[in-house]
Amino acid sequence: MATSIAQASRLGQASALVQSCSCRDVEGTSRRPVGGVGSFSGLKNVRDLPLSSVVGDCASQREALKRPAFATSSVNTGGRKAVVAMANSAAQQAAMASGTPVRSTSILVIGATGTLGRQVVRRALDEGYDVRCLVRPRPAPADFLRDWGATVVNGDLSKPETLPAALVGIHTVIDCATGRPEEPIRTVDWDGKVALIQCAQAMGIQRFVFYSIHNCENHPEVPLMEIKRCTEKYIADSGLNYTIIRLCGFMQGLIGQYAVPVLEDKSVWGTDAPTRIAYMDTQDVARLTMAALRNEKAERETMTLAGPRAWTTQEVISLCERLAGQDAKVTTVPVGVLKTTRLLTRLFQWTTDVADRLAFSEVLTSDTVFSAPMTETYAMLGADPKETTTLELYLQEYYGQILKKLKDLKASSKQGDYYL
Repeated sequence: MATSIAQASRLGQASALVQSCSCRDVEGTSRRPVGGVGSFSGLKNVRDLPLSSVVGDCASQREALKRPAFATSSVNTGGRKAVVAMANSAAQQAAMASGTPVRSTSILVIGATGTLGRQVVRRALDEGYDVRCLVRPRPAPADFLRDWGATVVNGDLSKPETLPAALVGIHTVIDCATGRPEEPIRTVDWDGKVALIQCAQAMGIQRFVFYSIHNCENHPEVPLMEIKRCTEKYIADSGLNYTIIRLCGFMQGLIGQYAVPVLEDKSVWGTDAPTRIAYMDTQDVARLTMAALRNEKAERETMTLAGPRAWTTQEVISLCERLAGQDAKVTTVPVGVLKTTRLLTRLFQWTTDVADRLAFSEVLTSDTVFSAPMTETYAMLGADPKETTTLELYLQEYYGQILKKLKDLKASSKQGDYYL
């Protein structure tokens, strides 16, 4: 899937496309010729435009829904001139250093401390890649990434001026980042991603991996899914050599949502809808991502990664009950309640973010299947489907470790450290 967007090209985005590298002196090493890095100047106004100017059909979907759209809000243009200047400077320095090799093994991972990002870093290091991690400045440093052997640099997608320097000498960008719950959904997932894509174009990045959501094109009423779909289109029209990986759900997310509450004898939340999700272990996502990087067939392609089986909420809860050896306290929320709550929150400006999150909950409680056939994907990537972790095995290993820990501590209550 590579949908072309004429609007973006007319905005001058094509002026920053990277010229292909023609010098390959050493196996696995490329040298950028002088002038081989695009100019950032042609891109400086794109990020400041409404999303509707970049992706037309998404705008029409929003109009049909008659709801305020994230794309119509104003963009903070502070620092844009500084970003342009810094990107141009970094690009010029990289172009002038014609004898400096840019190795195909050099990777920048955005969002490296997250659930998926850390697994991508670990897998890439295990496979011999030189990994640089872009992380937000934080009180608790990402020392574990350094301990693994990665290089850590500070940067923030919400501050585009921090991006150009991190991209110097990088061949491949893997974008695992997502916004924090307390942030407006647009800040990182749209504004930040557009800035990153523009910098990647200007700096001559030769491979760009973006993680999206399966079936995002079918749910324009959900801001995050709408943004993912529009970002997919933006990348496809950017000229970057991209791979878009759509995901259904992470097994890791089930630990806090179901596995721990069952052990703690606390309520777990369920719905009366038969939604099925093919959860995947983030370690498997990382493994298949690295396989995609090695495979030319995955270039300029969009693929969905799904686990071996799609599960309903009730099936997940039942599995946790069986493995934990105790019943769960299930609180069922009817889909109709979620819909009514979202309609009410839309009446008040300060609850917009709550409404957005409830919209996503609505999708997850509808009669939808988040899964996809994987036979062709495994064949293309040269991967063995038998190596993919099943949810049964994942939760069995989790409960096995926790119950052993409780036994060793001779715990008389269920107040242990349930998070591994």
